[in-house]
Amino acid sequence: MKYNFDNVIDRKNTYSTQWDYIADRFGRNDILPFSISDTDFPVPESVQIALKERIEHPIYGYSRWNHSDYKDSIVYWYQERDQSEIDPEWIVYSPSVIFSVATFIRLLSEENEAVATFTPMYDAFYKVIEQNNRLLVPVRLGSAQTGYAIDWDSLETVLSQKQTKIFLLTNPHNPTGKVFTKEELERITQICKKYQVFVISDDIHKDIVYPGAKYVPITDIKQENVVICSSGSKTFNTPGLIGSYTLIPDKELRDAFLIELKDKNALSSVSILGMYAQMAAYSAEGVEYLDQLVPYLQNNFTIIDNFLKKKLPMLNFKIPQATYLAWIDISDLGMPMKELQDKLINVGKVGIMPGTTYGDSNYLRMNIACPKSKLEEGLKRMEIGIRG
Repeated sequence: MKYNFDNVIDRKNTYSTQWDYIADRFGRNDILPFSISDTDFPVPESVQIALKERIEHPIYGYSRWNHSDYKDSIVYWYQERDQSEIDPEWIVYSPSVIFSVATFIRLLSEENEAVATFTPMYDAFYKVIEQNNRLLVPVRLGSAQTGYAIDWDSLETVLSQKQTKIFLLTNPHNPTGKVFTKEELERITQICKKYQVFVISDDIHKDIVYPGAKYVPITDIKQENVVICSSGSKTFNTPGLIGSYTLIPDKELRDAFLIELKDKNALSSVSILGMYAQMAAYSAEGVEYLDQLVPYLQNNFTIIDNFLKKKLPMLNFKIPQATYLAWIDISDLGMPMKELQDKLINVGKVGIMPGTTYGDSNYLRMNIACPKSKLEEGLKRMEIGIRG
């Protein structure tokens, strides 16, 4: 099936976080948003068909996720997309990746112990670490111009500290779009093994990877003291249906996670529509969709790159290896983030997330998973705001 990602779909009046609640982030509703990391694209046809067929059955009772249809779709997807073998016994449902991350943090560390992570980082990580009364220990990634190089000495120094129990990884990385190579993952896991640090890897952006980079699940490197938390929701635009999964090779930890899920939080019954969407997306039809989506997003990044070079050369940008998040360096603009946001919002009428949210006030994070026409309009508004 041929998908038309140029088609503009009106998302207003659907209770959309990005479109109907713009003022929550930017103070006004009459702006064009490029903020929340969902997409403005329709789901794959296979997902829409599966949901419609399930809705024809008028009962939505308690439902199970622990069956071969659900698990085998995930096994298939990793084989097809990543040439990776996943044991179906590793797979456990979770309502969200952040729920999984929070649960593992509580299971694998004590209060006032430390969780290390690369910064800048996904803003929800700050809250999930700190609100669980753990210490956040940042390890700074290099700039885009250095390929977001890892400072291995700093990483080892942090991981060698007695209170550091967990290393929280995002692969591909949010917000920079860096994809960690197999060699980098091997070195990370070697250091973690040396200091008995557990690796939690949030891989929710794993499918949006561009030519020249290759996603490698950390479970391909080792199966001890690692877990992967992921979902098809970012790729296939289904976060509102609720649902994710974790890959937990260690049976004892898997059992402990299930106790948290089922006994302590009463979340053993899956979101029915979320489960159907996940199974329908992780299919041959999902492959067809993704094989069209990735080039479209890559072209959107080319549009940004060309526009900034021509119209706003004082902004530094490098097309990322993965994700649909443009991480734009504004350090040469010589303008405080507060002033820049005021110009973007109130002059340009465009909503782009300040990098301060993710730990770096020298950047903007722009979600480019949208029709080309919206992106081009947003870039024009960005220029108006900056030059206004």
